[in-house]
Amino acid sequence: MGRYTGPKHKLCRRLGSCVWGSPKCPSKKRPFRPGQHGRDPRGKLSVYARQLLAKQKIRMHYGLMERQMRKIFQEAKRITGDTGINLMRLLECRLDTVVYRLGFAPTISAARQLVTHSHFLVDGKKVNIPSFMVQPGMKITVREKSQKIPMIAEGAENPYQEIPPHLSREAKSFEGHVVAVPAEENLPFLEDTPGVIGFYSR
Repeated sequence: MGRYTGPKHKLCRRLGSCVWGSPKCPSKKRPFRPGQHGRDPRGKLSVYARQLLAKQKIRMHYGLMERQMRKIFQEAKRITGDTGINLMRLLECRLDTVVYRLGFAPTISAARQLVTHSHFLVDGKKVNIPSFMVQPGMKITVREKSQKIPMIAEGAENPYQEIPPHLSREAKSFEGHVVAVPAEENLPFLEDTPGVIGFYSR
């Protein structure tokens, strides 16, 4: 299955919550399915349907293809510890996610495009692979010639979202640091991970 390119907020309403991080998402005012029968009560979902929705919510938020999502799940399963926590930590340590969390881009998809176009350095080296795994102690810097890009300049001046505790960035700076792995209490979508585990364990 390829990357989703359809109406984003229509998908949010189908899944029941905003998966793109937009404060203006219509799902917050209209938390029901799109279409003329959207307000009709939905029948009880099967276990498979609930697991699928949980998996799709996380996959769509991080903009992953099905093959990528499955590969990350297998890696999370291989690592010692809670598979759900491992899964979310791996997703949060992707370079495109880190760029988004540092406030340089308004969405993860925008952050991915910036990374792909080689606008960021990791420890002084150009990295244009969105799935690159960032480790604690690494430094993420906007390339000097990219600092005038309006999206990046605006994010440096006023981060698009609150920067989480495992990352650090000085005010109006084009440089950020990964200070630790994300703490469990700061991981998003943890309540959905049992559904993901159930889906891929079938």
